[in-house]
Amino acid sequence: MAKKTAAAKSKVKYSKETYAYWYESMLLMRRFEEKAGQLYGQQKIRGFCHLYIGQEACASGAITALTKDDKWITAYRCHAHPLGLGTDPGAVMAELFGKATGTTKGKGGSMHIFDKERNFLGGHGIVGAQVPMGLGIGFAEKYAGTKNLCITKMGDGAVRQGAVHEAFNLAMLYKSPVIFVIENNGYAMGTSVARTSNVTELYKIGEAYDMPSFPVDGMDVEAVHEAVAEAADRARRGDGPTLLEFRTYRYKGHSMSDPQKYRTKEEVEEYKQRDPIEQVLKTIRDNKIMTEEEIEAVVKKVKKQVDEAVKFAEESPWPDGMDAFKDVYVQEDYPFVME
Repeated sequence: MAKKTAAAKSKVKYSKETYAYWYESMLLMRRFEEKAGQLYGQQKIRGFCHLYIGQEACASGAITALTKDDKWITAYRCHAHPLGLGTDPGAVMAELFGKATGTTKGKGGSMHIFDKERNFLGGHGIVGAQVPMGLGIGFAEKYAGTKNLCITKMGDGAVRQGAVHEAFNLAMLYKSPVIFVIENNGYAMGTSVARTSNVTELYKIGEAYDMPSFPVDGMDVEAVHEAVAEAADRARRGDGPTLLEFRTYRYKGHSMSDPQKYRTKEEVEEYKQRDPIEQVLKTIRDNKIMTEEEIEAVVKKVKKQVDEAVKFAEESPWPDGMDAFKDVYVQEDYPFVME
């Protein structure tokens, strides 16, 4: 049975462009964050820094299933999504450095990447707070009569927040075009799901609201794409939200300061055997979707992008002190600065 499954997995389901995008985007996410981790160790990046390494399929697979007009909102593990959506890696890296050329002018840092141009409406630092916001964004699209939706992501720790359940209830009541995604990496901040929730199959929480709810292999970019595509079709038909539980795994700690004493090295290595990048690369090679020369070109391109992003961030200026008073209110002459 295992051999049959492996053989079935290697079959080509999508175009060369899609597989090439998955490989390149996930590799960029991985190499970018590996470099960010190194720079954090050198104290060039400070404050909080939450890496997505291991979870890349959860972003790349969803991106190919949606349109450029759909909206995105997520929690504070948020570097990978804008990179996959096309945000300049230099701007993301500059934001990690706290430079004026960053995506939020150096004011947000690692947890608050934002790119309005690509409908990425931010990483959010308050656990679960982005979930009712995602509901509101979806409701606004419905109110405006578009066919767009909002994909709203959260970690497994966020599902115990009351605001999440309020959002689920209202989303079903209003049939809002929202795809709720739990990126379940098993440990929230550092405590396993089994120790914090009586319900360990988290997708079942959505069933309490009669919401279509499904588990998804979050290490498999094809499975992610298919689940999100189906949920998107449901939302665009006017049938309301879906809850998807992406069962994934982060290879690094919750943040750069996490010693990871709550799990074994053997467990981490076991998950690395299912690495999403290696899985898609195997499919590409087994089916000769790309030549070795094309694959090597992607590797070199990604390395160059990351190197250039670091150079851009290092050479960028720091924000001016008075920048703290800008972008606070919509009204530019709001009288809050005293002479």
